[in-house]
Amino acid sequence: MKLAFFDDFKLGVVKGDNVVDVSSVVSGVPHTSPHDLINRVITGFDDHRANIEALVAAESGVPVSSVRIRPPLPKPYSIVCMAVNYMEDGTRDEPAPINAFLKSPHCIVGPGDTVNLPDIPATIFEFEAEMAFVIGKRAEFVKPEEAYDYIFGYLNFIDGSARGVLPPGNTFYQMKSRATFAPIGPYVVTADEFTDPLNRQVVLKVNGEVMQNYNTSDMAHKIPRIMEWVTSIHPLEPGDIVATGTNHRGLSALMDGDVLDLEVEGLGNLNLNFKDPLQRTWERETRLDRQSQGFDTTTPQLTGKYS
Repeated sequence: MKLAFFDDFKLGVVKGDNVVDVSSVVSGVPHTSPHDLINRVITGFDDHRANIEALVAAESGVPVSSVRIRPPLPKPYSIVCMAVNYMEDGTRDEPAPINAFLKSPHCIVGPGDTVNLPDIPATIFEFEAEMAFVIGKRAEFVKPEEAYDYIFGYLNFIDGSARGVLPPGNTFYQMKSRATFAPIGPYVVTADEFTDPLNRQVVLKVNGEVMQNYNTSDMAHKIPRIMEWVTSIHPLEPGDIVATGTNHRGLSALMDGDVLDLEVEGLGNLNLNFKDPLQRTWERETRLDRQSQGFDTTTPQLTGKYS
């Protein structure tokens, strides 16, 4: 099942090219916000599923193109992002030590939304294509062999970064938690319909050109280890997001006017627009391009403020 919010945060299920409004099925669920609603639906999904499926089978819905798709998880309690969690196409000799960081829920935006590049002296703005999973029930001290029992579903996730902000070594918060720096969507695919998450192709395009193209099989610390490690530090609640990391070799600068499209195989297309009032520019080089030229730094800024 593909769960989505649309228009004024009506709960829907995507059915082919259409979306079916299923808000009537969950109208009796007490909630204070759209995210509170989806959290409660996730928590009690076994009770709601049959009625949702019956309505979806009976209704044709309306074209997805005729509505505004919203973030499927508007404000999760926690967004955990794994750091340096890919083997980079075998170029790493061994996995980096397992590590992660928290991203602010205020970073969330959805399909068709605009990412705003802030007026700060970042050396580059990079947006990382990732597969993320969604927690289905409270998870604490999870054993690796039980990890998948706690996963409700999966979705596209982009981890935005304003790199190079000072002071060095003390930047993750201000680099990662900028407003609009956690695009997700267009929907959450339930785990029963997203088998083999560790063998999914991840493709990110900038202005139609493929920049990142890798498989989740390259993941260093796999999902069972991620769940074990994260939940040994703090609990995860239904509706929380855990992003599994990225292969950095295709990362490049994002600039004013850019259009980004992310598609993790089976999770739909997440498209975004980029706005930079300063209209700063960088070369269209990837990290791999720079490495092949013998550089160990990201491409330098060409024009605009802070160049």
